[in-house]
Amino acid sequence: MTNYKFKLQKLLDIKIKEEEESKLEYTKAQNDKKVIEDNIKKLDCSYKKYAQFEDVEDTISQKVRLNYLHSISQTIEQSNQILVEKERIVVEAKDKFIEKQINRKSLETLKENKFIKLRKEEARKEQIENDEFALYAYIRNKKNIS
Repeated sequence: MTNYKFKLQKLLDIKIKEEEESKLEYTKAQNDKKVIEDNIKKLDCSYKKYAQFEDVEDTISQKVRLNYLHSISQTIEQSNQILVEKERIVVEAKDKFIEKQINRKSLETLKENKFIKLRKEEARKEQIENDEFALYAYIRNKKNIS
């Protein structure tokens, strides 16, 4: 069997590399989103913890606590806005990754189809050779018998 050399192999290698880079970007975007979500959960827990007032506190402590709660709520709102942006980035990265994956798979399918076509052609040529050898052997045996 002859060595099969795919003419678009360099392009396929580039597409594979692009897909891997896109996959890394997608994973990084997911990780960034996860960090923001975890941060929001921590802030929410902290807010719930300090939101309960005690009657024995003096007014200064209550004022400090209110300022802290206000600060936490603003930080949560900002984090939620950042989270929306991160979710958008994740969706874009996922779409880009899927597009790169489709490009790579289409080239790989083309490569496989050309390889199958080459194998079929070689099998056909081999069958023709075998038929010729069988015909020569038949003719020789016919001459030897007569």
